[in-house]
Amino acid sequence: MAEQPAIDPMHQFLIHKIVDIPPINIGGFMLDMSITNSVATLLAGVALLMVFLALTARGEIVPNRAQAAAEALYGIIDSVLVTPIIGAGGRPYIPFIFTLFMLILTLNLMSVVLAIGNIGGLTLTFTVTAQLAVTATLAVITFFSVFILGFIKHGPKFLSLFWVPGMGIPGGIAMVFIEMISYFVRPVTLAMRLFGNMLGGHVVMSLFGSFVVGLGIFALAGGIATLGWIGSGLSLAMIVALTGLELVVAVLQAFVFAALTTVYLNEVVNFGHGH
Repeated sequence: MAEQPAIDPMHQFLIHKIVDIPPINIGGFMLDMSITNSVATLLAGVALLMVFLALTARGEIVPNRAQAAAEALYGIIDSVLVTPIIGAGGRPYIPFIFTLFMLILTLNLMSVVLAIGNIGGLTLTFTVTAQLAVTATLAVITFFSVFILGFIKHGPKFLSLFWVPGMGIPGGIAMVFIEMISYFVRPVTLAMRLFGNMLGGHVVMSLFGSFVVGLGIFALAGGIATLGWIGSGLSLAMIVALTGLELVVAVLQAFVFAALTTVYLNEVVNFGHGH
């Protein structure tokens, strides 16, 4: 009988190719365009989100449940984030923040709802927001889009954002470097927060899933080993509890990402107020 491989809780995060496409040479750099499980999950998430928003944006006089849910989420972004933080000047950016929130929420919920497939090491899903490359890309694109918007709206004087008044010339120059480091490290904190929460939760769920299977198999030996059923049952209860917690974290992390983006936009829209 072949030896069973050890259960690896990190196996669910490994990237592998689904469709192998020859790389493209762009200026001497070989760009691999292969479809991986990460790319496939992203495409599936975007497709689901597009279908959901298309079905809920038809302007029904009497909204159905899906449309009511979409309108409620849009209203939360408007009334809880944009209007209180930015003010009326932030209304043109609500679609951007709402789209960002919905994309991260969709990807997070996909990973949680399907994560039960990882119990016992059986990988049926891929947690795309537990990949630092994905969260870092979202954070960098978001952050620098806001930064470029600042230059478009305010020109070179936007750089005065890094100047701390009242420090004098030597102290002010020193603080410029500190403020710039603090400002440009923001994408790192955005990426790490989302990545760390999704990765940690899924690893713990996978570990408890292995306990359910392992202790259950151990209990089949009979005798005192039947006590393993207790541990197996407790582990299953923990998975149920952790799944609920992961659903909360999935929503919360999408909201936090959108909230921090709103804060960055506030510095652009209301630039000069206090500078």
